[in-house]
This record gives sequence, structure tokens and C-alpha cells, in this order.
Amino acid sequence: MDLVRARLDDSGTVYEYLDGKTRDRQARVDRFQSDPECSIFLISLKAGGHGLNLTAAEYVFILDPWWNPAVEAQAVDRAHRIGQTKQVIATRIVARDTIEEKILELQASKRALADAILGQDQGVLSQIGRAELELLLTR
Repeated sequence: MDLVRARLDDSGTVYEYLDGKTRDRQARVDRFQSDPECSIFLISLKAGGHGLNLTAAEYVFILDPWWNPAVEAQAVDRAHRIGQTKQVIATRIVARDTIEEKILELQASKRALADAILGQDQGVLSQIGRAELELLLTR
């Protein structure tokens, strides 16, 4: 995210930024939601996973994949909120031969395990959804 932020600064692009150290979270969210000049909001997955309503977002780009696929899904869901009037498109950007590629492999194995468990008749387990199961398997 730091590389993207530096490029945006160099180009003079208007954007907002939020990570775990950001103090004025709501002011940044409000600006992104209301300022038509501010069409980019860089958010770390850890900082942006909870309590944000980003209905102004149309595109979500995941630049730093997380080992837990539920965290990524929750981050994308920040744009899928009541009041969203546009289609939201989520895209993951991963460079070949990087740690991020290994993280995606880990995510795939977690999904395969969840699918295997959900595919069997496990009583109560068969009644819970994928997100809930992934949450159970990652704690």
C-alpha cells in the first residue's frame, strides 16, 4: 500500500488513507463518501474490516491479501451496504512469485477444507454458511 500511496502523492491524485494508526477514521470515511474529487480510499485490511460503510465505492482492489479469506470478504462487504446504488467490482492484484501468491494458496486450502466439511452431512455443520465455517476454522 505504501507504494501505491507514494504514486498517488507523486501524481497529485486526491485520495484518503486509513490504517491501524489513523486517528480520524470517521472524517476520512465522510470525505470519501461525500467528496466527488476523492475517488480513492486506501485501507489496510486489518483497519478496514470493521465498522465502515463505504457505499461510495464501486471498485475494491485487494493489494495485500490476508491468510484468512473471511477477512478479505468482510473488507469487500464494506462497499456492499444498505444504500449502495452501484454494482461493486472486487479485484485481487497479486504479483507472481511473491508471498502474496503463497497466501492465496493457503486461502485455497482453507476453502477446500470448508467445502469438504460442508459437503458431508454433518448435522448442525451442514446448516452453517461458508463464512461462519471459515471463521470457526481460523480461530
